[in-house]
Amino acid sequence: MLKVENLVVRYGMIEAIKGISFEVNDGEIVTLIGANGAGKTTTMHAISGLIKPVSGSIWLNDTELTKIPGHKIVSMGLAQVPEGRRVFAQQTVEENLTLGAYARKDKEKIKADMDYVYDLFPRLKERHAQLAGTLSGGEQQMLAMGRALMADPNIILLDEPSMGLSPLLVSEIFAIIEEINNKGKTVLLVEQNAKRALAIADHAYVLETGRITLEGTGEQLASDERVQKAYLGG
Repeated sequence: MLKVENLVVRYGMIEAIKGISFEVNDGEIVTLIGANGAGKTTTMHAISGLIKPVSGSIWLNDTELTKIPGHKIVSMGLAQVPEGRRVFAQQTVEENLTLGAYARKDKEKIKADMDYVYDLFPRLKERHAQLAGTLSGGEQQMLAMGRALMADPNIILLDEPSMGLSPLLVSEIFAIIEEINNKGKTVLLVEQNAKRALAIADHAYVLETGRITLEGTGEQLASDERVQKAYLGG
């Protein structure tokens, strides 16, 4: 479904991504783990068209994405939940969700998807008329995920969805990620909580200073001594 080949991204003279390659197959949860500054968010932004790579290719099915503007990539079935939620604070919950479907014309399916998001996140339904900026951090994360789902993507990119949340909410968010995947969405997950991310991942990659240094199934990396020492407190 998604294939990244020899991706290089620079900020000025700094090479943030140094020729990485990886794949996300249809129906999988794939996670990228790594420390702050490893290049995880930069990779996500390159895939979703928010920044342009220096070289390399990004394929979504049979389409090469690096020359396509980000707003058109959304219409091709790829949506990103950004780090830090980035909800529209002065809009209501329902307005945020409606904006997630801005590129769609299928009104009946949009309504069905709104009902699905409210079923998935009952707290959002309770707060549908509340300004997004007044929600708790966990509720804003749910709203950001719901807004991405309203684009009806085939693949959803999640950038640090558990950041700043309580352990109870972290468990809830990871359960919802699995539920979204079980409903047919492919997931690319960037996450500093390596233990939780590897526990749900079909495949995983370790990103260190712009390079992929390890890859394997989630189970394989969770049991790897190098990963345990660096990311799992082993």
